[in-house]
Amino acid sequence: MTGYHLFDFDMLGLAPTLAEALKRNGFTEPTPIQNAAIPLALEGHDVMGLAQTGTGKTLAFGLPLIDGLLAQPGKPAPKTVKALVLAPTRELVNQIADNLKVLTEGTKLRVGTVVGGQSINRQINFLARGTDIVIATPGRLIDLMDRKAIDLSTVRQLVLDEADQMLDLGFIHALRRIAPQLGTPRQTMLFSATMSKQMEELSAAYLTNPRKVQVSPPGKAADKITQSVHFVDKAAKPAKLREVLRADMGALTLVFSRTKHGAERLMKGLVADGFNAASIHGNKSQGQRDRAIKAFRDGDINVLVATDVAARGIDIPGVAYVVNYDLPEVPDNYVHRIGRTARAGREGEAIAFCDDDEADLLRQIQRLMKIDIPVASGEAPAALTEGGGGARRRRGGGGGGGGGGRGRGGPRGGGGGGGRGGKPAGPKHEAHGKPGGGNAGQGQRRRRRAA
Repeated sequence: MTGYHLFDFDMLGLAPTLAEALKRNGFTEPTPIQNAAIPLALEGHDVMGLAQTGTGKTLAFGLPLIDGLLAQPGKPAPKTVKALVLAPTRELVNQIADNLKVLTEGTKLRVGTVVGGQSINRQINFLARGTDIVIATPGRLIDLMDRKAIDLSTVRQLVLDEADQMLDLGFIHALRRIAPQLGTPRQTMLFSATMSKQMEELSAAYLTNPRKVQVSPPGKAADKITQSVHFVDKAAKPAKLREVLRADMGALTLVFSRTKHGAERLMKGLVADGFNAASIHGNKSQGQRDRAIKAFRDGDINVLVATDVAARGIDIPGVAYVVNYDLPEVPDNYVHRIGRTARAGREGEAIAFCDDDEADLLRQIQRLMKIDIPVASGEAPAALTEGGGGARRRRGGGGGGGGGGRGRGGPRGGGGGGGRGGKPAGPKHEAHGKPGGGNAGQGQRRRRRAA
């Protein structure tokens, strides 16, 4: 494990246009993963970064990537690419692109996206001129390779972002097709929220003598996330969700459903009951998903129901709550889900519903995270307590946040604890996520709309 020293961005000797972009967008103090990864990447090392979502990984790889490109003379030749960023979903690709375009403003660098659900002919035409940075999903990239619309032989910088999710989605075969087409020598940076044997094998295959940096143990949630679980019958989940949402009307809440049909059904039920809700899942078009995410970001809706895949790449600092309406079948996905809150230094709350059939899923999640998630309401299924799987009740009749000590009363929807008494406030400037993002000043507007 590589140690690191604290720095500020002025100490890095970055290209003047890049340094100016950082100042213009209020980036002053780097996050821990940026502190750890950026100096190593600027020195040319391959980097393997282990950090949860919402920790500023985009800037951790984006800053050294852009700085390196600005030092290279000349434009890319037709169809060629200088730097390639691979990500598992369209949403994450678009989020990364938004961040990198802010940092490349004022330069001549061309940044393009390659994703499904959008016109492939438009992408072919864009790539024909040559591109400095391409951010892509593996599937659409292979489609363009098959059409000979892109030349990867000039790629000298490769980033694999949220690599664990790419493996979970079955993209390993796509990576094996893409890798031989890339230029050598090259610098590779890999970022993941979790570590597994597969991830170790991926690192060994694509990185050369990598420097490993880690800002929190794999499987550990961000420190500012307060977690709780409600034990509830499956048939009672809709009513419990409405109770939870009404405890803090207007707060941005991301609700996870295990299936596409379940997400859509849940969203329609919420809308029928007067909640400002939308859904994103695989049956929605890219345009529909983009509009829903924008409405959520802008506060026009305050409840977004999503599946795991559709929610990848959502980077909205103002998300106050994540509700696991259905527990995920893959424990790592729980970590990814709750990482949608407590971003950019804010606090957040992760609420899980668990019915009798999900007891083993909860046990696996707690084993991964090495914690017992505090119980907000209900009785733990016998299958969970008999197996020694934990499930401890909050002390003091609902307590103060499961060890988080947030001083905001009881858990949301916890049967008399009341609401949180206010939304978490973010820092003025955080080198993290989408520059200038967030929902400052929108809370009162949302509350009036919801009233």
